[in-house]
Amino acid sequence: MSSSLYFTKIKLGSPPKEYYVQVDTGSDILWVNCAPCPKCPVKTDLGIPLSLYDSKASSTSKNVGCEDAFCSFIMQSETCGAKKPCSYHVVYGDGSTSDGDFVKDNITLDQVTGNLRTAPLAQEVVFGCGKNQSGQLGQTESAVDGIMGFGQSNTSVISQLAAGGSVKRIFSHCLDNMNGGGIFAIGEVESPVVKTTPLVPNQVHYNVILKGMDVDGEPIDLPPSLASTNGDGGTIIDSGTTLAYLPQNLYNSLIEKITAKQQVKLHMVQETFACFSFTSNTDKAFPVVNLHFEDSLKLSVYPHDYLFSLREDMYCFGWQSGGMTTQDGADVILLGDLVLSNKLVVYDLENEVIGWADHNCSSSIKVKDGSGAAYSLGADNLISASSVMNGTLVTLLSILIWVFHSFTS
Repeated sequence: MSSSLYFTKIKLGSPPKEYYVQVDTGSDILWVNCAPCPKCPVKTDLGIPLSLYDSKASSTSKNVGCEDAFCSFIMQSETCGAKKPCSYHVVYGDGSTSDGDFVKDNITLDQVTGNLRTAPLAQEVVFGCGKNQSGQLGQTESAVDGIMGFGQSNTSVISQLAAGGSVKRIFSHCLDNMNGGGIFAIGEVESPVVKTTPLVPNQVHYNVILKGMDVDGEPIDLPPSLASTNGDGGTIIDSGTTLAYLPQNLYNSLIEKITAKQQVKLHMVQETFACFSFTSNTDKAFPVVNLHFEDSLKLSVYPHDYLFSLREDMYCFGWQSGGMTTQDGADVILLGDLVLSNKLVVYDLENEVIGWADHNCSSSIKVKDGSGAAYSLGADNLISASSVMNGTLVTLLSILIWVFHSFTS
């Protein structure tokens, strides 16, 4: 099955050592596998080397105890005691878990120093030292060294960098599912210009308000709870999710309208994917799906986004029937890389908005510093590892950081 996993290379420790981590806007901590770890994956089908972080090999590594201020941000902190390490336990949407203790060390990212030029920048952050992983995190097919959470919590990398005065809490990604590669940048984007929609306040995830949905202009009825700002319901933007998950009734209506525009005979593959045989150009034959958000922001999802090829003449829908609800029963839509690809997506936590614009993710974007100077970030300097390995489409992102030396809050 063809799906997308986006990951990037970072450096940790002194001297800096490279690690490959998945970029996930749906979680809040950075963790990597640490030595010793008898059960951690030692190889992967992604064509990258796996490494274990060794605190003893880094001259800048420090332990994080329960008395550390950072530990007060962690849910497990109430189980902490004097002179005990600050531990973490994280559960992801697919049921995979990671456990370990926090450490403090330098993270080295590429700082933009001019047009298409970068130089290394190191800043101290707290991250998880993983000792036990379960589920997909322990499988060799898609194993990476860890996960870098870019959520809104104080524990996320973006929040830690901002607390240190190095950056504003603004980041963006451009995921190229056509050619492979992409851009992940920290900093204020000057171009392309993106329209934005407000983030729902006081939410764990990047929740937005979906106001409407149509297929080539023909509207689809939304569950009433999706248009409500009450509770935790709504629509979640999550780069750590591959596909797009809809409530059952909405999924049925969407597939019905799409297949009314282009009739195909559907059959289920792996009891999950609705697939069909097709030999013509899908972009010409199938309709565009439009999602409309608060403040008139539109997200257009094209056939090459929501259809993936199982083989040369077989396609499947990336739309999924999620059946996800909040604790109070409100419906939830989860939008992953399926709809976020081939767009520059900007997360502006300073102004509590998120926005996007269609963009060629193999080209470049411009970010500006506190003085207003703008510099280009190009995708032509990416390390490309886009290939199909055991049915998994993998794309390696470059991560770039713009440091606001003149930043004032």
